Amino acid sequence: MLKEFREFVAKGNVMDLAVGVIIGGAFGLIVKSLTDDVIMPVVGAVFGGFDFSNYFIPLSSAVTASTLEAAREQGAVLAYGNFITVAINFVILAWIIFLMVKGVNNMRRKEEAKPAKPAAPPADVQLLTEIRDLLKKA
Repeated sequence: MLKEFREFVAKGNVMDLAVGVIIGGAFGLIVKSLTDDVIMPVVGAVFGGFDFSNYFIPLSSAVTASTLEAAREQGAVLAYGNFITVAINFVILAWIIFLMVKGVNNMRRKEEAKPAKPAAPPADVQLLTEIRDLLKKA
């Protein structure tokens, strides 16, 4: 059973998946930073300077805080601003992945469209061709 497990782990698909998960996690952090630090401030400035992350509806009368962090400590809140931020993150991530897949597909199409080099004729045919050419010159 241990041997089978080693064979399973050693297969390329498992290693590719592991690399993909690690890169995906890092890519997710990049997209989060892009949306939190670049896009959302611009969106907030365009729509009057507000920040989506602190938009919430208190679900308890005990919640009186003005920031989401403090409101969560006081009780239940519906953090719709956080949901909007996460939804925008998803759309940006999906768009970037779409562009990456589109680019890879275009490269593949270009590679497939290149005409293949004709196969070299066998050695005996090359020799006969050279003899023919020499006879033509004589």
